[in-house]
Amino acid sequence: MRIAERRTTQLCDAYPFAFHYDGFMPLEQHIYEELVRELSDQICAQWRQPAVPAPVCETCQGPCTGLCARGHEMLAHGACRLSACPPTPRLEDGIAAFIDHTLLKPEASREQIRQICAEARQFNFASVCVNPGWIALVAKELRGTPVRACSVIGFPLGATLTETKRAEALACLRLGADELDMVMNVGALKSGDEAWVEQDIRAVVAVAHAAGAAVKVILETGLLEEREKIRACQLARAAGADFVKTSTGFGPGGATAADITLMRATVGDCMGVKASGGVRTLEDARKMVAAGASRVGASASVKIVAGEASAAGPGY
Repeated sequence: MRIAERRTTQLCDAYPFAFHYDGFMPLEQHIYEELVRELSDQICAQWRQPAVPAPVCETCQGPCTGLCARGHEMLAHGACRLSACPPTPRLEDGIAAFIDHTLLKPEASREQIRQICAEARQFNFASVCVNPGWIALVAKELRGTPVRACSVIGFPLGATLTETKRAEALACLRLGADELDMVMNVGALKSGDEAWVEQDIRAVVAVAHAAGAAVKVILETGLLEEREKIRACQLARAAGADFVKTSTGFGPGGATAADITLMRATVGDCMGVKASGGVRTLEDARKMVAAGASRVGASASVKIVAGEASAAGPGY
């Protein structure tokens, strides 16, 4: 039995009240911290086979944890963060590399999930993004491809408990998620409780980074004033998130070029920016990338790529 599976079994035996077969129930704080410590990069390398081998760090003799001498040297020379996230694609290489192929409708069926995975393999999208209930299937369907498995956390309201978000994140990571799109606690931000917002994000980031996964923080920009959008980006950056993202697609409004420009100006080049919500055409997607988006969430992904092929003409 692989190391992480064996350790999870041991924890189940030690704390039978805290687990059930399909995932994690809320745990006491000290149990959470034990799980976080256990899910190191070395354990996760055996626990969940990555679709693409991670770059090898000469110092770490494997995937860089950021804690080696070279990592500290980079931080000392002014790096604002160390990340194992995929590099930002170039628009001239095609719009597909920017797209998180998304299906988050509650009525989505197993066959529809398999279909979007097949489309992602065909067009080489950046990831497939689904609700947690489907993440194991997506991870299985995408195994051995460069397409990443992505799931949502605290979706779509973001108003659940931090402990619940962290448990959901752990469960998704255990089932094969490479990326997590978590919804910020919008009400906490609007209440001025910035410590709560940052702690909420940091809790998910901690377990995700321990497993070598990236975190995108959904701000739900349609509910925020400009100053709140700026502050939300700053808090997500302070909490160690890898991306900020505009919308769930279930709230008011969606991605706008103005919001993407504002978010990119706020986080600088240290983070990714994802445009999501209402991106339905090639023109929409290109507009978001031009404004500073490094990812685009879309359910009309195939239509967008077809539009690019049509614009390119014969021989594309």
